[in-house]
Amino acid sequence: MSGDLLIRGGRLIDPGSGVDAMLDVLIREGRVAAVGADLGGVDAPVLEAVGRIVAPGFVDLHTHVREPGQEYKETVASGMAAAARGGFTTICAMPNTEPAMDGPPVVAQVQEAARGGPARVLCVGAVTRGRAGERLAELAELRDAGVVAFSDDGDAIASGTLARRAFEYASDLGLPIAEHCEDPALAEGGVMHEGVVSTRLGLRGQGALAEVSIVERDLRLAEAAGARLHICHISARESCEAVAEAKARGVAVTAEVTPHHLLLTDAAVAGPNGAAAAASPGGLRYDTNAKVNPPLRSGEHVAACLEALRAGVIDAVATDHAPHTVTDKQCEFDRAAFGISALETAWGVLGALIAWGELPLDMAIERLTWGPARAWDLDRVVPGLGRLAVGSPGDVAVLDPSSRWTVEPERFASKGKNTPLAGMDLVGSVVATVSGGRVVWGEGAS
Repeated sequence: MSGDLLIRGGRLIDPGSGVDAMLDVLIREGRVAAVGADLGGVDAPVLEAVGRIVAPGFVDLHTHVREPGQEYKETVASGMAAAARGGFTTICAMPNTEPAMDGPPVVAQVQEAARGGPARVLCVGAVTRGRAGERLAELAELRDAGVVAFSDDGDAIASGTLARRAFEYASDLGLPIAEHCEDPALAEGGVMHEGVVSTRLGLRGQGALAEVSIVERDLRLAEAAGARLHICHISARESCEAVAEAKARGVAVTAEVTPHHLLLTDAAVAGPNGAAAAASPGGLRYDTNAKVNPPLRSGEHVAACLEALRAGVIDAVATDHAPHTVTDKQCEFDRAAFGISALETAWGVLGALIAWGELPLDMAIERLTWGPARAWDLDRVVPGLGRLAVGSPGDVAVLDPSSRWTVEPERFASKGKNTPLAGMDLVGSVVATVSGGRVVWGEGAS
C-alpha cells in the first residue's frame, strides 16, 4: 500500500520526542503508526536501517524555488528533488519570485506545482506588495491562502514606520515576520564582509553593522507590537548577542543560521586556500560562488554563530538555498548574483562540524527538525511536523553520520550548481529520504 513502510534496525534520534534509542518505525497510510523495538510480523515494505541514524525529515525554513518567473534557475520540482537528496521533507518557499508571492494567486500556483512531489512545500508570503517596501500586502488574505510566515526576503523592510505597521498586523494574524536584516544605507553596495580580506581583494565591504542595526530595530518593534520576529540567516556576533538579550527579556524572537555561515569565513572569497590566497600576490581567485548575502564573515563571527547555536539562541539551521545559473556567477564579482545552492550539502556540512567536535549530533538533528518546526509553530499547519511520534507525518531522513564524500556540484539535482564547497570533503550522507511513507530518495527508492 502506498504510504506504508517499516524502517527497521536503526538508531532513532527524535529530539522533539526526547527519543534516542534503537527502535523501529512503522508508517501506515503516510503517518507514523508505531515506534518500538523489533516491530516484526507487519505487512509493509521494509527499509533496513542497521548501522544508520533514523531522524525526522528535515525542515527548511528558508528555500528559494524561483518559480514562478525564474524557472531557468530552479523550479518547484527541481527544488523538491534537491530537498529530498538533502534529507529535507518540508521546505518553506520564500516570496522573491516573479511576480512576488504577495497574493493568493501566486501562493496557489506554488502549492499546485508542489502537489504530489517528494517534499512538502509551505509558502511564505511577502510583507509588502511586490516586495517593493512601499505598501503592505494583503496580509490577512495571504494567511487565509495558507502562508506560514511573512517576509520580504532579499530585502529588509527599510522603512521603520512600515515595519512597525507590519509587526502590528502580523501580531493580530498570529504569524511571524522573517526579516532579512540588512540596512541598505549601511550596506552601501558591499559585496562581501568588510575586513582584511575585502581590503586585500579590493572589493567593497559590508560591515556587520548593516545587519545588526535592523536586528536591534526589529527586536524593539516586535516587542512593542507583541509580534513574533524571526531573524533570517543570522551572521554577526552582535546580532547573536542582541537576540540572546531579547530572549532573556521575553521577546518572541527566533533565529536561523545557514550551514555556510557556520563553516566558511570571508577568506573563501579568495579561493580554496582562503587566507593564504588572500595574502599571496598570485593567489587571488575572487570566487563568486562564495558571494552570498549576508556575506561570509570573519572567524570571530563564525565562532559566535556556532556558540549561539549550541546555546539555543539560534533555533534552526536553514539553508537559504539560492540556486543560480552559471552565467549569474561567471562574471565580474561586483555583478555576480548573491547566493549558494545549499540543500544537498547541508547535512554534510553539519556532519563535518560534528566530526570536528563543534556540534553534538543530537543538537544538529534538533536544529534541522523540531527546532524549525517549533520556531514557526508549524505543528498547527502539519500536526506532528519535525517529530516521529505516533500520528506524526511519515517523514524520515535515514543518515550515515560517518561516511565521507566529495562535493560534486555537477551531480546536484538542483539546477543551481553554485557552491563554494566544490571539491571539499564533507562528513555524513543522507542514505534515504522518506516522505509520507514513500522512499523518495536513496536506498529503497522506486
